[in-house]
Amino acid sequence: MEIESTNASSGENTHPERAKIKSTAKGTITMWAMAILIITSILSLRGLPSEAKFGVQSIFYYIFAAVVFLLPFSLVCAELASTYTKSGGLYRWVSEAFGPRWGWTAMFLEWMTIIIWFPTVLMFGAASLAYIFWPESFDQQLASNKIYTLVIAFILYWGATFNTFRGTRSANRLSTYGGLFGTIIPTVILIVLGIVYFASGKTIELSDESFFPDFGNLSTIVLAASIFLFYGGMEIQAVHINDMKNPARDFPKAIFLAIAVIVIGYALGTLVIGIVIPTENIDLLQALLVAYNKLWDSFGLSWLGNIMAAFIMFGVLGQVSALVNGPSVGVMAVAQSGYLPRSLQSVNKNGLNQNILYISGAVVSLLSLVIIVLPTVESAYQIMSQLATIIYLVMVLIIYGAFIRLRRTEPYKKRGFRVPGGKVGEWTVCSIGIFGALAALLLSFLPPSQISTGNPIVYVGILLVGSAIFIGLPLIVYACRKPSWRNPNAHFDPFDWQIEGREPSQVSKWASGYEPDEDESEKGQAKAIANHAKGKH
Repeated sequence: MEIESTNASSGENTHPERAKIKSTAKGTITMWAMAILIITSILSLRGLPSEAKFGVQSIFYYIFAAVVFLLPFSLVCAELASTYTKSGGLYRWVSEAFGPRWGWTAMFLEWMTIIIWFPTVLMFGAASLAYIFWPESFDQQLASNKIYTLVIAFILYWGATFNTFRGTRSANRLSTYGGLFGTIIPTVILIVLGIVYFASGKTIELSDESFFPDFGNLSTIVLAASIFLFYGGMEIQAVHINDMKNPARDFPKAIFLAIAVIVIGYALGTLVIGIVIPTENIDLLQALLVAYNKLWDSFGLSWLGNIMAAFIMFGVLGQVSALVNGPSVGVMAVAQSGYLPRSLQSVNKNGLNQNILYISGAVVSLLSLVIIVLPTVESAYQIMSQLATIIYLVMVLIIYGAFIRLRRTEPYKKRGFRVPGGKVGEWTVCSIGIFGALAALLLSFLPPSQISTGNPIVYVGILLVGSAIFIGLPLIVYACRKPSWRNPNAHFDPFDWQIEGREPSQVSKWASGYEPDEDESEKGQAKAIANHAKGKH
């Protein structure tokens, strides 16, 4: 996947595994460039083992998730991004529809998704580090050791955090090279090795299963829900639609092309793992590394398996470096409007918010302790993935709700791109998207049957309590906000309903294509500040 972070105030996008791509002048992104942008922001290696447990059925899940999630969510985000082009991203979209309470909540949930997801990256990094050594039997034992995994996770995270305090230049460079050498090159190598292995007539471990899953046994398809998180991030990438010359014509082409490549890439990578490792031996953290070892060993080059582990570990380092500061940037830009205490808004001489990084680190460290509670490192990895999926999908549902409401409250607002098909297209896309998100959300609360998760009551309890805490926290913070929290130097463009002097739920009376001038925007900003001082939205 992978999850991305955004600078809400500037619209800057930072992908944890790849180079930063900034918004450019109107008309400079072609259909092909947009497709490549989407592909490189979503395609990843880390999640392949969880789907490899399904064998050939994984292809069905990749296609299904693309149809019910990636495609509809991409179209919805593209329309919202091309309609509400001022800074704020999803915070602005949701706030225009439901007011800042829910805009802040959506932004906070995106931040928390990355924080919750962080321990899975750290666990994967610990496993990758173990596989740099030799022999493989030692690697497997070390990667499965809880204390080793926890210690390496803490070293990776806090080392990256303290390094970030010095500035982000080195972290950005490490992220760029980490994406190239730790993700893109290993992905190509994995697929090429798999094709050569298969063509050579070597032993194939892939089980002979039906293409369609058994929907009567829900616990067997829980792992498939994580694909929705693999496909996440379109709420960030959609901002680039404003840089396309003809988005109405080219964006649908770009998304269909990207989906085809993403599905094929994920399917091939997953099947490669499946053909060299028996299903019952696939470990969510180690299977990718074991697959490289087996593939290289089959060609008499076993030592290259250790080199691949080093490459992947380098990619994890780049990802960690980018993610340490990235998630908090967008939240802090919005928080300066009065959603966090001023003590959490201060920055050091390098422009970094140390206090919020310490809080993020504390949360990541506490979440990582789930390794001790659950029976195996693998089960801890899975529960963090499921919790991140739950929080992310709640945010997705909020965005769908915002899209539906804004089609009604601002029907004449100029839209650079519209979901095709008029009202029929709108309801078809939203119905499919909401169904897919709800189905994956509910499935994510179930323990998967393919791995040992210990006591199911404890497992489900962790997910329920964790979800309640992370969803409720932004609402509590919003309810407790004070006028003194607002940074007087912060400037955030007012929402349309503030400029027009109406409630978010009321229908706009602006004529078709009307855009407020600078004077109206300044009056709206002053009104917003006054309302904040009174505790209103």
